[in-house]
Amino acid sequence: MVAPSITPPAGTVGAATETREDLFGFDPAFRDRVKGAFVFLHDRYFRVETTGAHHIPATGPVIFVANHSGAIPIDGAMIVTTVDRHGGRPVRFLYDRFVENLGPVSTFYKKVGGVVAARENALAVLRAGDPMLLFPEGVPGVAKSFGDRYRLRGFSPGFARLALALDVPIVPVAVVGAEEIYPVVGRMENLGRLLGAPYVPLTPFFPLLGPLGVVPLPTKWFIRFGKPIRLPQVEGEARWQRARLEAVNMRRKVQAMVTRLRARRQSIFFG
Repeated sequence: MVAPSITPPAGTVGAATETREDLFGFDPAFRDRVKGAFVFLHDRYFRVETTGAHHIPATGPVIFVANHSGAIPIDGAMIVTTVDRHGGRPVRFLYDRFVENLGPVSTFYKKVGGVVAARENALAVLRAGDPMLLFPEGVPGVAKSFGDRYRLRGFSPGFARLALALDVPIVPVAVVGAEEIYPVVGRMENLGRLLGAPYVPLTPFFPLLGPLGVVPLPTKWFIRFGKPIRLPQVEGEARWQRARLEAVNMRRKVQAMVTRLRARRQSIFFG
């Protein structure tokens, strides 16, 4: 069930997430308990190299907009961990509605800060003063085949509509390394539908190697944060036209950032 869209009571806007009752099930204590596993992946396994961390706003609402890849959303976990390490801020993230069909996954997402992707939910998060991560490519981003890696799909304009509605800055984020953790060579859509998901990825290792096939490859990751961007304010119908234009512009910007990061990389596993 979609979490209710409730504006926080007066006096809670801008307060730390840990000090108020969360509307969407975020459990800071649970997040702290599982945090070590993600820090290990970030620091030791993927050896994430971060640039542009000084662009992460220290306070106030912000929308992080990133490219999406990797068959399953480990890229989101690494961005959230990076922001926590460099900015000390717990990031909320939007996830697709189909995850609600995957009971334990949905519960986990909510406890670590996830929110079902819906406009009213995103507005509530931003009005509460929290940073929020979203992937405008959506499912097509993670479903890219290995041959199409790092070729960004079209951006949905939803993030731009949010930024225009609330005058919230957008921080573009580029991720390189996630495309190779699960080299997608096909999609098992029938099996995915049975499980309540759009598809199950087919890789050279899964399902051939069984449980071992779901272990991600230890690729070298790079994450780059761009300068915060505030969109020019417009009113009425022009706002939606502006949102569509800004979605195209942001896709081009993130694609350029990804291309530059990829050019820096000497090899998939050693950077």
